[in-house]
Amino acid sequence: MPPLPYAQDALAPVITGNTISFHYGKHHQAYVNNTIKMIAGTELEKATLEEIVKKTAGRADQTGLFNNAAQVYNHNFYWLSMKPGGGGEPRGKMAEKINECFGSYPKFVEAFSNAAASQFGSGWAWLVVDEGKLKWSKLPMRIRRSPRLPGR
Repeated sequence: MPPLPYAQDALAPVITGNTISFHYGKHHQAYVNNTIKMIAGTELEKATLEEIVKKTAGRADQTGLFNNAAQVYNHNFYWLSMKPGGGGEPRGKMAEKINECFGSYPKFVEAFSNAAASQFGSGWAWLVVDEGKLKWSKLPMRIRRSPRLPGR
């Protein structure tokens, strides 16, 4: 389980310390524990998290492992996507790209929120680059190696 990059109450009042404690300490930890149990004694036992997700994606016989490993990946990324005092409307090149691809920041927020709200379960939505254009996706376009994300 990777440590949080900030104190559990550092994002308050947007996200309370109680909410982070529950989500990180219970949900995220459960996905980590489930993934570790499912890969124990298999060829995936020494694989990175990204390798596990890639090798199990789309395999009906590996749905449980994929779901748990993908949730670990999502949560790892989620915690790293926030910071104390962060948030707000983007500026610079990101704002320009959002306006170009979505028409405006409010339209982007609406599209992104709808994507997340229509996703079964935990409501993950991703902002991805596809052929130079920003778009929302219910799943990451592809998992790329990221030095900031822990392997397991």
